[in-house]
Amino acid sequence: MDIPSDYPLLSQIDEPADLRKLDVSDLPQVSGELRQYLIESVAQTGGHFGASLGTIELTVALHYAFNTPDDKLVWDVGHQTYGHKILTGRKQRMSTMRMSAGLAPFPKREESEYDTFGVGHSSTSISAALGMAIASQHEAEQHPEKTPQKAIAVIGDGALTAGLAYEALNHAGSLKTDMLVILNDNDMSISPNVGAMNRYLARMLTGPLVSGAREGSKRVLSKTPLFEFAKRTEEQVKGMVVPSSMFEELGFNYYGPVDGHDVEGLVAVLQNMKNLTGPLFLHVVTKKGYGYRFAEEDPLALHAVTPFDPKTGKSLKQGGGSNRPTYTKVFGNWLCDIAERDPRVVGITPAMREGSGLVEFEQRFPDRYFDVGIAEQHSVTLAAGLACGGRKPVVAIYSTFLQRAYDQLIHDVAIQNLPVVFAIDRAGLVGPDGPTHAGAYDFSFLRCIPNMTILAPADENECRQLLYTAYCMDSPTAVRYPRGNGPGVDIDMEMTALPIGKAQLRRSGSNNIAILAFGSMVDIAGQVGVELDATVVNMRFVKPLDTDLIDQLARTHKHLITVEENAIAGGAGAGVLEYLSDCKSDQSIPNGADDEQPSHPLVTLIGLSDAYLEHGSREELLAQAGLDKDGVLRQIKEAVFKHAAVHNKAIV
Repeated sequence: MDIPSDYPLLSQIDEPADLRKLDVSDLPQVSGELRQYLIESVAQTGGHFGASLGTIELTVALHYAFNTPDDKLVWDVGHQTYGHKILTGRKQRMSTMRMSAGLAPFPKREESEYDTFGVGHSSTSISAALGMAIASQHEAEQHPEKTPQKAIAVIGDGALTAGLAYEALNHAGSLKTDMLVILNDNDMSISPNVGAMNRYLARMLTGPLVSGAREGSKRVLSKTPLFEFAKRTEEQVKGMVVPSSMFEELGFNYYGPVDGHDVEGLVAVLQNMKNLTGPLFLHVVTKKGYGYRFAEEDPLALHAVTPFDPKTGKSLKQGGGSNRPTYTKVFGNWLCDIAERDPRVVGITPAMREGSGLVEFEQRFPDRYFDVGIAEQHSVTLAAGLACGGRKPVVAIYSTFLQRAYDQLIHDVAIQNLPVVFAIDRAGLVGPDGPTHAGAYDFSFLRCIPNMTILAPADENECRQLLYTAYCMDSPTAVRYPRGNGPGVDIDMEMTALPIGKAQLRRSGSNNIAILAFGSMVDIAGQVGVELDATVVNMRFVKPLDTDLIDQLARTHKHLITVEENAIAGGAGAGVLEYLSDCKSDQSIPNGADDEQPSHPLVTLIGLSDAYLEHGSREELLAQAGLDKDGVLRQIKEAVFKHAAVHNKAIV
């Protein structure tokens, strides 16, 4: 995207060093141009929007006050950084945001030296910045002639709800290392911010102590030249009279709160703080979506957007799309239906009310809805405690976020064999958000856990029925489904528990090839099966596997092909191969009639390889991974041809 002439200052800035050549009085205009350019850029491409709008002035002030990239700026969460990308040499590429081979949606070390730490999940900035600060301190001790680097963590948009942030604050305060933590307090994450910390910050700004001190200060200063200055810096004054803040108790020198949309004031504060030592904490108050009316009025809807009309804020996405419900919607409807039947059912989410489909559940069952904030570990152990109390907890969580609670999953749920249902959304390749958000590993990391049952629905109706199946079990269960729409199967509102560990034979073929497909790959496997005249099985369960059917297929087919939208390493296909390997060693699968046919069929695993796929559309990523129809067909043919060549046989 070229910079037009109506951006006279922004067009001069190719890197932060250019920004620092300007006078501080120019920064409000720079901020205005940057905000407008951001609006026009995201209007074309879509992407994360509201959080970046709210950090425009803070972004400008940070790059102006600090010597980036030598000074290390660590963002948290990553979707606050579109303005940062524009100021750090990437403004001409904003039209490629989140597209294949384009700009990454979050900070990425390989993309720019100004992206000091890769960010996809939240609440990592303080730990990372502390590590950088300690490394800089060691470097300065070894090379006294070098200027020590500053380390600045910018944490916001709900990220201060996670335990990792407090672990880092506790450690940093005890070390007394020079670093700056900036809290971007916009009272919002993706969903409305929740929890005691949010209430604490709100009370600190509005409570009688602060309000009384503010009014007393006005009376004292009203007849002095300082009064006008005090009015302009009211946010700073309020912060100064808050005694013994929690952050000071943790060992930080606390400053603020300050107006996060006063760029000149921010520069003054930051330049003063550059010369201070020890752990510093600056509380900055911003508004999500600031400067764009539609984003201010509806920050949830405009947190992340598809291409839109900047004049109206309305999406340009044309109507006439699929009328099929998304898997997320299927889950949300099921949870409401089962909660209507069973008062023991409770729903839990780590800050993903909208994304996980829980809006209606919260409205209908507010006393049984728990949004714990960005605190995945707590969400799982909370569910374990609720299960101990006789409730039926359902944890709605993205696959990639469940990774953050792996210890709790094993220690607090599985070892105790508690009946917690994990509704795992965004499994497999999610598209534009890239590898940090891909749900590529849940089959692998769940399959090795004792007591865990793993269910993988092939379509919308099966998703509903397998959720009910999981609910009926008295042990830990995980129902894993992808982002977006299913293949369009009609949903039976009657709920029926399906037999545990039993697959569904979808098609019987005649060419010695059997395709064992899991979850999202069943529809594609069906298409490939027709073309190859192959047997197609909807496996339904990753654990336990339908070993009876696998035995039968192994006796009657020369080629078994497993297909899954998960890492091949340790995935569902690996489970099939492990089972067959055990059977072969036990000689429990007899030889076929053909003496040259091995007693064990050739097994080919198709899934995600041992590499990260970058951002792009889901369709593009499936094609890159060889998991679209053409890719699966090609891999099966290659495997069969290879086997035929080795054994000098005709191809099926």
